[in-house]
Amino acid sequence: MSTKISIIGAGLSGLAAAITLEKAGYKPVIFEATSEAGGRVKTDLFEGYQLDHGFQVLLDAYPKAQEYFKYDELQLQRILPGAILFNTGKSMIIGDPSRHMGFLFSTLFSGLASIKDVYLLWVLYRKLQKTRDEDIFKEEEISTLAYLRKRGFSNRIINVFFKPFFTGIFLENELKTSCRMFLFVFKMFGKGYATIPKGGMGELPLQLLKRLQHTTINYDSPIAKVEEGKLILKDGQEFTSDIILIATDVAGIFNKPQQKQLSWHSCETLYFETEQRKIKKRIIGLITDSNALVNNIFYPSSLGYESKGEKELLSVTVVREHSLSEDELVRKVSEELKGFCDIKELRYLKRFTICKALPSLTHLTHSWDEEHGRLGNTIYSAGDHQLYGSSNAALLSGEMASKAIIANLQKQKNRSKAVP
Repeated sequence: MSTKISIIGAGLSGLAAAITLEKAGYKPVIFEATSEAGGRVKTDLFEGYQLDHGFQVLLDAYPKAQEYFKYDELQLQRILPGAILFNTGKSMIIGDPSRHMGFLFSTLFSGLASIKDVYLLWVLYRKLQKTRDEDIFKEEEISTLAYLRKRGFSNRIINVFFKPFFTGIFLENELKTSCRMFLFVFKMFGKGYATIPKGGMGELPLQLLKRLQHTTINYDSPIAKVEEGKLILKDGQEFTSDIILIATDVAGIFNKPQQKQLSWHSCETLYFETEQRKIKKRIIGLITDSNALVNNIFYPSSLGYESKGEKELLSVTVVREHSLSEDELVRKVSEELKGFCDIKELRYLKRFTICKALPSLTHLTHSWDEEHGRLGNTIYSAGDHQLYGSSNAALLSGEMASKAIIANLQKQKNRSKAVP
């Protein structure tokens, strides 16, 4: 079709939108600020190691991920459904024995959860498996911490497990995130596994790119401003467009009266080379000390990666805010790894600082709607910040926004035909 549709951003949301538009016969043009697609989901090759931009996983139970990705081609590597908890040199393993029997005795005798906690976990698991996703996002919206306390979980399991585990997911350490997000993620963990493609998380956008046949992508094309029917690049170039979909944060490129500026959670991931793995299993490690800088650790080399380097690769995630220089941060992290996990002989490789890792949202919803997603007559927006922070929401938002565009264009076409 001759209609000019421009998409700003080649992240998961923008790529899902382009795929949907192509199916309807359109040939969109994507403007991407960087030199490659993926947005927040990218993988670098460094000294033979695959380094994801932050420790990220794909929950294979995500409904939209199942629609958009071919799991067999991604060769998803499963992380075991559990965690090893570290505190001042001591450790304990807990996990879901229903899917990995090796966790049965370690979980039962960990002393972490009371009989009541175990019962409450089972009840919540059973409840969520019977609850539709859209109904989860109709739950009373309170913080995750308030929800856990309301359900009757003990302070011990909240402080020693829920806080460190979900801090790594929510990227905030007080569990202020809406309970709707907690319930949705808890359900997804119960239905499937946390996985990483064999080629790294960057394989996700690459697979979406392969599906595009009639989309043009302009890389290294940061947008300075968006107006009705026009995009202005930072180098001064101007492009006309019948429809514009902003599949990224609109701040700085489009301003609407009384529009709230989006805030973000940030994190840092440091990669180290080690001689051996302290954690032998394919499982995440959590630092349970509330004063620790390090939140979680993981050995990507425990998985079947395409490029594994010569030794062991350790990723370390820092969520807590700090004012340390890179050298100071590496030194502090190394000290904590030695003190909490007894991990020594590290060689620092690289740090990724992700300033906009997850949108900080006060209200979460399951579906995109025009009231919030349409910014003007010809301007729309999409992204996980429209729904809830996740790759599933990014795909869903891009698809739903583009379907709204298609429907509105069809309405215009029908009206024009009706005019004598």
